[in-house]
Amino acid sequence: MPPFRRALAALLLIVAATGGCDRAQLQDNEAPPKLPAQAVQQLVHDLRSNDLAGYARHAVPPALHDRLELAWREGRTTWPLTELPLEDRLPGFLQALAAPGAEKKLQAVYQRQFAGAHAELRSAASTLGMFAIQYVRSEGDYSTEERDHYAQLIGALSAWGQRAPLGDPKRARIAIPQLAAAARQTALTGTDALRLTGMDRSLERLGPFFGRFKRVLVGYGLDFDASLDRVETTLAEQTGDTARVRIRYTLAGQAIDAYVRVERHEGRWYLSDVLRHAEAEATRTVTARGARPGAPAANTAP
Repeated sequence: MPPFRRALAALLLIVAATGGCDRAQLQDNEAPPKLPAQAVQQLVHDLRSNDLAGYARHAVPPALHDRLELAWREGRTTWPLTELPLEDRLPGFLQALAAPGAEKKLQAVYQRQFAGAHAELRSAASTLGMFAIQYVRSEGDYSTEERDHYAQLIGALSAWGQRAPLGDPKRARIAIPQLAAAARQTALTGTDALRLTGMDRSLERLGPFFGRFKRVLVGYGLDFDASLDRVETTLAEQTGDTARVRIRYTLAGQAIDAYVRVERHEGRWYLSDVLRHAEAEATRTVTARGARPGAPAANTAP
């Protein structure tokens, strides 16, 4: 693997679990949000608590949630994991971490390819951030609000990557065993494990792994939970069943100031962009999406 590609791989491995952030203030996570800003707060409560299954329940109406569960079991989607970068690599990532002797093997790979490559990794963070920002600003299926929010997120993560000790072998010796142990605990490392386990149960098992990944990132100077704890949400405008919510927080030392659109269905508020992406995933076919690693055709679902 060429040096620049190795650097990109290391950086992407670290940031693969990142996504948008907002704040949780609800004490009862099951209480339907009555205000637009509370819909944002409830989803962030789920992320802060590593409750990915709860996030999936609260992010979409019940009927759409059921359709997504079916699409997951038919191998057509892994929503809401599809909201993450490199989500199609997650099954292989888990398998590599959970394999027998993974700690020793991955440590050897790290020593050979990444250890001490500080300048290379920092350059990769800068270049990757620049290209990613250009992409979200002009390509892809993003709304205006998403383009602005994601560009700010990528900028903050790129700046973090340029100063993070990604090439420090001491930190790697701590991080790799933690991630390997967390991956094994998911019991989602077999062939087609995600599809066979189903959306809700898979997300429940992935929650602790998500939490461990966040804690590992703290050792590299990236504290997502601290960001989640400090996000402010305020209603910017509302017209009937649609509204815009302003979200402000700090990520990796950089201030993020963005807006999200929300809409009301059957008395409950949902993020418009999340609904749009979820609906697309629920209706996508295996052929249209392309087969995922280990995902069989739809007619093989149990």
